[in-house]
Formats: sequence, C-alpha cells, structure tokens
Amino acid sequence: MASRVDITPAAADVLRSLRGAHGPLMFHQSGGCCDGSSPMCYPEGEFRTGSSDVLLAKLAVEGVDEPVTFWMAAAQFERWRHTHLTVDVVPGRGSGFSLEAPEGVRFLIRSRLLTPEEQAALGD
Repeated sequence: MASRVDITPAAADVLRSLRGAHGPLMFHQSGGCCDGSSPMCYPEGEFRTGSSDVLLAKLAVEGVDEPVTFWMAAAQFERWRHTHLTVDVVPGRGSGFSLEAPEGVRFLIRSRLLTPEEQAALGD
C-alpha cells in the first residue's frame, strides 16, 4: 500500500517515549521558519491546523494507542506532492518548539521521489 509518510524504528522509539510524557502527538512539517524544514512534534491539537494545511498521514506507531498525525501546509505540499517522506531521528538539538528538543535528539525528514506506481495509487 502506498503512503506519503513513514517513520523509522528509531523515531518510533522516541515517539513512544514522548507519548508517555505528553499524550497524543502530531507532526507539522515546517516550511522553513525557525528550524529550517524539520518536522515539528507537538501534543495533538497544540498546533492549530486548518484549511491551509493537508493531512498527509496517520502514522501507526507500535505501542501508541492512537495514530500520530502528520500535517503540512497546503502550499508546501504542492511543491512536495511527488515526494515520499520518512521521519527519522538523529542526535543533536533541534528547535525548542518541538517536543524532542530537550531529549538531545531531533527529528528530520529523509525524502525520495514517489515511484510512478505510488503516485498512481495516491491519485497523483
């Protein structure tokens, strides 16, 4: 099954820990402000989404009761719509706005172009 967003096992481990401390979670893909283009992790609903945002995925994370939503600004999605995103985590300090910042790690996006088969399955 084609998807626009996946998550690495290491990032899933961090999400399980953050879920235990903060409750349900969400991502919003930053458009370049503050911390470049890092995915920002928030308690679900803390970052207000609206008609100018696109829900790209509801990530199932083993050990987390509810999916972790992944949002992106609609204008940015138009530029990235042919890209598959993978949420990963690396050592280092990211933005102070994202929940993982105090943990000494930061989420980042690894990307690749969607295959023609994936694009067709996703309706692109």
